[in-house]
Amino acid sequence: MFFTFPEDFKVREPFPGIILRLVWGERVMISHVTFQPHSSIPTHSHPQEQTGIVIEGEMELTIGDESRICRKGDAFTVPGNIEHSAGSRDSVTTVIDTFSPPREDYM
Repeated sequence: MFFTFPEDFKVREPFPGIILRLVWGERVMISHVTFQPHSSIPTHSHPQEQTGIVIEGEMELTIGDESRICRKGDAFTVPGNIEHSAGSRDSVTTVIDTFSPPREDYM
C-alpha cells in the first residue's frame, strides 16, 4: 500500500496528553505528534536518528545538555542514543517527527 490516510494512521498515547499518529515504511517512520498544553515526554533515548519540525505552538526541547524553546518552523535533529526530552507550554503544540530506521516499539 503506497498511500496512508489519517483514518489509517496507528494512534498511540505513550504519555498523558501526547498523541502520536504514525505511518512507516521499511526504513523511515513519520510521527505526527500532538502535545496538549503542559504535557511532556520524559528524558529518554533510542538508537534511531530523529528529526522534527514544529508545525504549531511551542515546546521546550532538551537534546543532550542543551535546551531550547522551539516554535513554529523550528527544526531539530536528535542523533541515535542521545538523551532528550520535550514539553509543551501554554498551547497545543504539533510536531512532525521522522525516525530512521522506524521505532519498533511504536509499531
